[in-house]
Amino acid sequence: MAESTLIKGGLVVTGDEQGRIFHGYVKIEGNRITEVGKGEPRSRAEATVDATGCVVIPGLVTAHTHLYGILLRGAALKIEPPTDFAQILQRVWWPLDEALTIQDAKASALAASADMLRNGSTFFADTYSGPNSIGGVLDAISEATQQIGIRSMLSFEVTERNGIEEAERGLMENVRFVELCSKRKGITSAMMSIHASFTVSDELITKAAETAHDSGIPLTIHTSEGLVDLYHNLEKHGERTVERLARLGVLRPLTVLAHCVHVNGNELDLMRRYEAAVAHNPMSNMLNAVGTAPVPDMLARGIIVGLGNDGWIYDPFENMRCALTVHRLAARNPSVMSPQQVFRMATIEGAKCYGLESVIGSIEKGKLADVVVLDSSRVPTPVDSGSVVGHLVNTFTGRDVLHVLVDGRMTVQNRKLKSISDESVSAICRESAGKLWSGLLQDSKLEN
Repeated sequence: MAESTLIKGGLVVTGDEQGRIFHGYVKIEGNRITEVGKGEPRSRAEATVDATGCVVIPGLVTAHTHLYGILLRGAALKIEPPTDFAQILQRVWWPLDEALTIQDAKASALAASADMLRNGSTFFADTYSGPNSIGGVLDAISEATQQIGIRSMLSFEVTERNGIEEAERGLMENVRFVELCSKRKGITSAMMSIHASFTVSDELITKAAETAHDSGIPLTIHTSEGLVDLYHNLEKHGERTVERLARLGVLRPLTVLAHCVHVNGNELDLMRRYEAAVAHNPMSNMLNAVGTAPVPDMLARGIIVGLGNDGWIYDPFENMRCALTVHRLAARNPSVMSPQQVFRMATIEGAKCYGLESVIGSIEKGKLADVVVLDSSRVPTPVDSGSVVGHLVNTFTGRDVLHVLVDGRMTVQNRKLKSISDESVSAICRESAGKLWSGLLQDSKLEN
């Protein structure tokens, strides 16, 4: 690996707080950005990337995903068609969870990580759910993501869906992995994850939140994604989902609430008061027909909102486009969401969700060198400092990603993975998916 790399000649979209955009260069030494400037570079480097005619952006941040979701892509499961979100969980995802092995987790991590990296994501936060593959599973997922070369934050999704013993094992897997990551200090880190408040008790929520706080790590929980979560809390606890989480001490900085579709103004005020963040997953919300999260209201209140994919479409450019358009449609207002807001959600705001804004999310001196170079040759109209952010949200796709650097290392070069062939990744994942599909179709719970 070169000790220093110079990316020069491109249109640099820094993504910093000033929104600086200029033709210039980015110099990397080791795993850090050491120079960012206009025009010609002031110094040389051991390796040079000619970005002439390209756009240079910070690595995109995926604020919420499920790597194992890739295993069901395209599957034609023989199930009674679900008519609401609860039935989607019961008929699709929970049977899959129970069938997963550690090898499946690793195979899906390899494929999903590769998919995200090739499409410009350099960091993701993942939650894994597999009640029969808990012990050591985060090590296997970490091994796969590091092989691909993508920065990740991993967790096991704690739930009492199958009993307290399963929940304790999931909690301990997170604790063990936190300790492991603290010793290794690499591109993989750890967080705490709770499935959703309708599958866990007050006691477990409190314990997980206190464990995360004491360890200084983020905590994430699916929050009012579907009405099942809201109704459960109203019927059992007499309070809305976010109100219950506030009572239990969950809301605080480094708490990331995934989805937040069915939340009202009081809940948004609580989120802002306690500085909890939101991971918005617009394409998944559309797929599952759960509704549209009130993101414009969140942004108006100053709530931090990052952009995720929830384990469905891993191209962050598609997710950005969806975030731009779905809120305009929901509000019937073509000005309610801007490309600049969306791009920030996919970069620096996503980093803020997990307390990482000082190290990733923008191209600035001193930050970790997670950088994406986009080929703009297929863009049909001018790409300049005034139009480029609009193009990032409206025009570019993952197919335009030419090079990706993570932690200063070239992980995608000329659209190809550096560490492993694309064909090998697909073959490994297809083998796991084929076995799973066969098993799920034979499962009586999924038969017509």
